[in-house]
Amino acid sequence: MTIKKATKKYLETVGRRKTAVARVRITEADKSTYVVNGKKLSEYFPTNELQGIVKDALKISKVEAKFTVSGLVKGGGINAQAEAFRHGISRALLIFDEESKKTLKKAGFLKRDPRMKERKKFGLKKARKSPQWNKR
Repeated sequence: MTIKKATKKYLETVGRRKTAVARVRITEADKSTYVVNGKKLSEYFPTNELQGIVKDALKISKVEAKFTVSGLVKGGGINAQAEAFRHGISRALLIFDEESKKTLKKAGFLKRDPRMKERKKFGLKKARKSPQWNKR
């Protein structure tokens, strides 16, 4: 007698924003659940605004109740992590359903936000801030 493991098919993608990186897995399911770094969505992203950012891609595609979403996020701040997670979800939805590309692209969820902090230069206080100038 052999025991078969129940394997669910999933899509795994990577989303990025600033220095935050999110590995996202989407699995088809009867109801929608979100798990981020082993915690519920409401535990990891405490505010409704951050939770909304994560859920935006599924809302716009009108497939909220179809998927279970789980992932690992690291680096960056909490807002950048939420946006990286959304970017990963959007990429996975694109693989799953090619027709959602138009709505996701129009919302700007498929483009990686490349803005990062500029490096500090020698002789300056920060990237562009110079020391106070003294006449005498």
